[in-house]
Amino acid sequence: PPFGLVRKKEYGNAAATQYCDWFRPFAQEMHRILKDTGSLVIDIGGSWEKGLPTRSLYHFDLLIMLVREYGFHLCLEHFWYNPSKLPSPAEWVTVRRVRPKDAVNCVWWLSKTPYPKASNKRIVAPYSGSMEKLLANGYEGRRRPSGHDISPGFSQRQQGAIPSNLLAIANTESNSAYSTYCRTHELPIHPARFPAKLPEYFIRMLTDPGDKVFDPFSGSFLTGRVCEELGRYWAGTELEADYIEGGRSRFLSDAPDIIRPGINTYEVFAPCSLGDTDDIPLPQDGGKKRQKKAISSPDDIPCPTPAPTADSNAKEKENGL
Repeated sequence: PPFGLVRKKEYGNAAATQYCDWFRPFAQEMHRILKDTGSLVIDIGGSWEKGLPTRSLYHFDLLIMLVREYGFHLCLEHFWYNPSKLPSPAEWVTVRRVRPKDAVNCVWWLSKTPYPKASNKRIVAPYSGSMEKLLANGYEGRRRPSGHDISPGFSQRQQGAIPSNLLAIANTESNSAYSTYCRTHELPIHPARFPAKLPEYFIRMLTDPGDKVFDPFSGSFLTGRVCEELGRYWAGTELEADYIEGGRSRFLSDAPDIIRPGINTYEVFAPCSLGDTDDIPLPQDGGKKRQKKAISSPDDIPCPTPAPTADSNAKEKENGL
């Protein structure tokens, strides 16, 4: 759904402070139409308190409301990590440098019962290099320092590795057939699109071919297109007519497939990989005020702009300036 952000977006979004009240009618209807075997999946980004380097709790408030007031069960929280996300808000991340960049969305996987349809066998990942080595050489079952008892069955090759609840998917689409269609027909491109791998993951894990998926905040109708390619029925709603018109392009006869097979990998460095950085001073006010830029060499000293002279004024007039 639209996120509870400080700034209003063109697609319409409720303020974080009013988000739960705005969502209540949707929560009631979602609970009504969802089957006991079905799941509710909500991708929701975080937000910042206005003018402060502190976070809103609205997305956690929403989760608590859905569980405690509407009777949903939290099956498992997921975290969508977008490696390509820009550092924002710039004031706290790139200007005052008092916060890391926020590159993760929460994805709440909920259900009406503790036992919705699901299978992690549908979403297995490739084995890591170390696991491939273990499978090739065998593993002696024994109790780990964590207390887990690893049985010999651990070294048996399965369809693939069980994935974690961290979904690393870059969101870099900018020249897709959808975007080209919108530009050609002078339609607005929906600004809050997500990559096809995100709905594909949950649709494969939680539904069978022939099941129905409903997206009440369809936007560019990407979820519907993913359902088409995976053999699921789907329904979607969207308030903005221009977004609906742009979304039609995903279902034209010549529309390309958006589910692309293949293995995508992203390099993630461990924290503090660059070694000792304790010589960099911490802002003692926690970033309350912008720090003055330090001048480290004569080359960094700004050159003063010379005062205008009569000759320079005459030349400017001559040149039409």
